[in-house]
Amino acid sequence: MYLVETLFDSHGERLGLELVAGRAGMSRQIKVPEAHRPGLSLSGYLKSHAGKRILIFGKVEIEYLYDLDPQVRVERLKALLETDVPAVIVARRYLPPKELHKLCEKYQIPLFRAKQTTMNLLSKLTLLLTEEFASSISLHGTLVEVFGVGVLIQGDSSVGKSEAALGLIERGHRLISDDVVKVKKREGSYLEGFGAELTRHHMEIRGIGIINVANLYGAVCVRDHKNIDLVVKLEAWDDHNFYDRVGLDENASDILGVKIPNHILPVKPGRDVVLLLETIALNHRLKAMGYNSAKEFNSKLLDLISTKKRKKIK
Repeated sequence: MYLVETLFDSHGERLGLELVAGRAGMSRQIKVPEAHRPGLSLSGYLKSHAGKRILIFGKVEIEYLYDLDPQVRVERLKALLETDVPAVIVARRYLPPKELHKLCEKYQIPLFRAKQTTMNLLSKLTLLLTEEFASSISLHGTLVEVFGVGVLIQGDSSVGKSEAALGLIERGHRLISDDVVKVKKREGSYLEGFGAELTRHHMEIRGIGIINVANLYGAVCVRDHKNIDLVVKLEAWDDHNFYDRVGLDENASDILGVKIPNHILPVKPGRDVVLLLETIALNHRLKAMGYNSAKEFNSKLLDLISTKKRKKIK
């Protein structure tokens, strides 16, 4: 549940908000991550008006209200504010009409003044609300950037996730988060991973303890957030399991409704896990460029088989 009070406490200073009325309604819930200018709704046409959104009054809206007869002004504002509005913001530090002030107090709707221009305020507020309402989840694993590819390394405890990430960092790649990765869905189409502020740039290595990667390897080896492009699950090698040796089958993990390519990487003494992770990342980049080694190999193999069959027939 996201409240007007939460928005004001978290972003009020950034947006330049000043509360002028409706303090009793600070606990009102913001139900949708949207804000809009009332525009045509002020003329009394509410057929297509969508309630539940924060209202922003700019220069045009304020001047239009002042041009109305006081009684009509009250009727129009009353009809607008009865649509479950969470808050009202007047941009450019304009003085809100006294009728708007009184109605906000009556309906317990927070009324703010903002320093910013109307469009600038609308854009920033929309971005902030979209960020706050984005779907999120916390995952166990280590997120690293390998050749520009965001790789989420997962696996059972003590399988070697942090050690593999440390090896990648030593080769010049970047750490985003170790142990716990917070993931947010952006624009409904991609995932962004980041770490908690307390553990940011830190890793836990068994036998050594907590290390600060930024201090040990330099600021160039860390970053705060990265898109998640790949999921690699490390698991102990099992001779009874069948592991794909061609790569034609492409698996995917579903995280917050987004499909992310998934690889299972068996580990055992003698296997260079760091090199294999680099290879997976490079191969992913090639696929993104339209080149698939496995499919090309399979195509050549089928062509060779077809050619040999034709020769036998002749």
